[in-house]
Amino acid sequence: MRILVVEDELHLSEALSHILKKNNYTVDVANDGETGLDDALSGIYDVIVLDIMLPKMDGLAVCKRIRH
Repeated sequence: MRILVVEDELHLSEALSHILKKNNYTVDVANDGETGLDDALSGIYDVIVLDIMLPKMDGLAVCKRIRH
């Protein structure tokens, strides 16, 4: 399973990534909304963990664009 973590807080994104990788998931991390949206639209992710308060584009806007 491939997971995208969109989180701007470095320590939290590293911790989430580490835990998920330790449990045999493939994990990619984006640190802002625009990058997260670009990555999400690639269509390769099974799950997206999306923060709400992100730089460049907030998580709600990212979610709306993905769903559209």
